[in-house]
Amino acid sequence: MGTTGKSTNSLAFFFNNHCHVRVSFHAQNYYYYRCFSATSAKTTNSGRDIVESPNQFLKTVRDRCRSRSFRNLDDALGVFDRMLHMHPLPSIVDFHQLLTAIARMKHHSTVISLIKEMELSGIAPDDYILGVLINCFCHLNRVDFGFSIFARILKIGFQPDRVILNTLVKGLCLRGKIIEAVKLFNKMEKMGYKPDIVTYGTIVNGLCKIGKTSEAIGLFRKMEEVNLELDVVMYNTIIDSLCKDRLVTGALNFLFEMTNRGIQPDVFTYSSLIQGLCNFGRWKEATKLWNEMLDRKIMPGVHTFNILVDMLGKEGKLIEANKVFNEMIQRGVEPNTITYNSLIDGYCLQNRMNEAVKLFNTMARKGCSPSIVSYSILIHGYCKNKRIDEAMILFREMTINGVIPNVVTYTTLIGGFCRVGRPKTALELFQEMQGCGEHPDVQTYAILLDGLFKNLHFPEAMALFQAMEDKKLDLNIVIYNILIDGMCNVRKLTTARELFNTLPTKGFQADVQTYTIMIKGLCKAGLLNEARELFEKMEENGCSPDHATYNTVIQGFLHHNETSWVVKYIQMMVDKGFSANATTATILIDLLATNQADKTLQDFFLKSV
Repeated sequence: MGTTGKSTNSLAFFFNNHCHVRVSFHAQNYYYYRCFSATSAKTTNSGRDIVESPNQFLKTVRDRCRSRSFRNLDDALGVFDRMLHMHPLPSIVDFHQLLTAIARMKHHSTVISLIKEMELSGIAPDDYILGVLINCFCHLNRVDFGFSIFARILKIGFQPDRVILNTLVKGLCLRGKIIEAVKLFNKMEKMGYKPDIVTYGTIVNGLCKIGKTSEAIGLFRKMEEVNLELDVVMYNTIIDSLCKDRLVTGALNFLFEMTNRGIQPDVFTYSSLIQGLCNFGRWKEATKLWNEMLDRKIMPGVHTFNILVDMLGKEGKLIEANKVFNEMIQRGVEPNTITYNSLIDGYCLQNRMNEAVKLFNTMARKGCSPSIVSYSILIHGYCKNKRIDEAMILFREMTINGVIPNVVTYTTLIGGFCRVGRPKTALELFQEMQGCGEHPDVQTYAILLDGLFKNLHFPEAMALFQAMEDKKLDLNIVIYNILIDGMCNVRKLTTARELFNTLPTKGFQADVQTYTIMIKGLCKAGLLNEARELFEKMEENGCSPDHATYNTVIQGFLHHNETSWVVKYIQMMVDKGFSANATTATILIDLLATNQADKTLQDFFLKSV
């Protein structure tokens, strides 16, 4: 291939304007000066020099590229520099092999600079070198530069091969541009290129990542039609995506299909399916798969063990979770921070704080340093149990140990202080977190706002809401529900009603919680007709009452002895499949036990029995 000033300048212009990558040859200067001649010397153990011819040198380079035996980047750069100064120059194929080897070492920016060095030295890259360049840009998330090089390939008159097109497809997927990648895939077929397993695999994986599993399955079936050989990786991609879409039965069907085809599942296959089954509480099937995996001599890794420990802990099955924990140790799989966190969280959910703390301390002794998540889980457990002072001690301890609190940690503590009736301390902590550079999110504001209202700190709550509006935070219906509830609790029903009615103008649709809050407020104020009208409007507005709504309206009408309506709502609640909560049941039992219930209510319960 000839070298033209135009091609050299065009790529130099491209690099100067789009890429600011420089390569340092710092440690190689002395070696380079020795290698400028057409031959070089190797020194034996006895100190004698053995002359290596250029052909021998290039043969060695090719072998090292194939065997990937470069010690490090500097080693490869030394070889490149010698090649660049050989007379005559090595073939472009030799440069391609070396650049590919360096790209495999993941030094993509360096490869880009080396290709620039070649151009400046008068070596015009061919389509293979330009393909390497496209690959490097795509790995650096600059697929746009990759397409610029692709345009140059077409302009020069080269015919891009499938490898280059696959690289661009992958580059688009890496940038999350899956739709564009699919378009390029379709264009490839129209241009006469036959997509291979790599092309299909890249697109299928990309579609699954954006939740388009059905389209991915369609492409998967197309692979069968064109007789491409499916493998465990392709099946794993589909199975994992189906599990994430909560379509576990479909995922199990794919497992059955792959084993029927003689494709053996691996640890990733089983991990995805066990996770999916655990998410639905399908423990028997998860256990069956676990045993099947062990029978196949597939050794579960820490990730698979962690799935089981986490799910069992969340289900309150701590005996089983500990059995899995002990089994992983027996099998030589070392528990990691995630494993310990899952068990600690399980104990906290069961309010077994002493055992949680004991495991937390064991974790540190075993050399597994507690993370910010570990501290946050334990702090949340203390706050839930209203042991706020112990939570605060742990909070101060984590900062001493160099673990920086995040927004979750602060939000948990703020909620804890509100729960124990110390909203002023919660406000102080809110100010502290901002002073430390940690920005509160909407969840932080919501918890603090709710806490201030519930502790009857109305002025502070309104000031906080005003601050949220001033900061132009992305408010949601949850915030307005808290605000309406707060207004109802301090008997500012007119303001609450106005807020409720103006929600559509603010871009919000009242949800079931909003209606329930308003019905409760109206019942408290004795406005039963208005409460009844609002309850009936819910269905009309496309918002069906839930368990909490029925119990709220029944309790409200019971307090005002409107028993005929109570009977009606109880019947409606039962017909909908809901039941009385503890508060409703207690009120009803007390009324019946003390003979305070009127005849309508008594007759209803006699008929029910």
